Amino acid sequence: MMKKKIVAAIMATMMLALAGCGSSTSTGAQADSTAQTEEVQAESEAAETEAAVTEENLEERTTLTVGFDAEFPPYGYMDDNGEYVGFDLDLAQAVCDRNGWELIKKPIDWAAKDMELSSGAIDCIWNGFTINGREDKYTWSVPYVNNKQVIVVREDSGIQDQAGLAGKIVGVQQDSSALAALEEAPGSDLAATFASMEQYADYNTAFMDLEAGAIDALAVDIGVASYQIASRGEGYVILEEELASEQYGIGFLLGNDSLKDAVESTLLELVEDGTFDEIVAKYADFGMSGLVCLE
Repeated sequence: MMKKKIVAAIMATMMLALAGCGSSTSTGAQADSTAQTEEVQAESEAAETEAAVTEENLEERTTLTVGFDAEFPPYGYMDDNGEYVGFDLDLAQAVCDRNGWELIKKPIDWAAKDMELSSGAIDCIWNGFTINGREDKYTWSVPYVNNKQVIVVREDSGIQDQAGLAGKIVGVQQDSSALAALEEAPGSDLAATFASMEQYADYNTAFMDLEAGAIDALAVDIGVASYQIASRGEGYVILEEELASEQYGIGFLLGNDSLKDAVESTLLELVEDGTFDEIVAKYADFGMSGLVCLE
């Protein structure tokens, strides 16, 4: 790296000397050469950064910082005691226990998850995180949940199927898979029939608006829908037609294969010894046993 900086400095000095000749052509050449030098430096530094991520020394790791949406039950949320809990956080805790790491639970703004990951503020995104459509953006663990996007309406809404959503106000979380499903074909054809589509930062607020009648329907993950309906009691219906099907995985910074491998291998150990099934059983009331895909 030091040699590259010295070369860059020499080239910059040469360009300044050429500029002193007063030629407009030389000035243009200087700009082009400087831009090329900066581009080479940037590419080299990016490659070194990726190599550093890939070659992480796991023996020195003492913590695992998990980024999650704190209002995305049953995967991650705050309970009545003010503690962050959930299916994914339980899995993360079990993985950390096996590796002797401290689990750091970091609630994040879901729309800012990429910035949190790229800045190093979190080590991974582990919270009902959809793989489909993001395959090349992250380094992924094996999928562990089969999920689907559904529509929830009030029981007294009179809406019985997706055709009944025409002219209605439909809510969805920002930067979510449900939003993607409604923005892409064939979901975009359905969305075109809505009176409007309202985006929310979290699903708790969206469900409150659904209950209050501010929106007519809500596009949401089946696990979240099941949890919210079980928590709020009767009065809601999940439409039979699904918007999309997908799989959840643990997302790491692209290139961080070493940490992914360590977490993934431990997760698979939890499956082998039955710990995974024990955690699934805790969330059976929310349909988790019918969603997991690791055996």
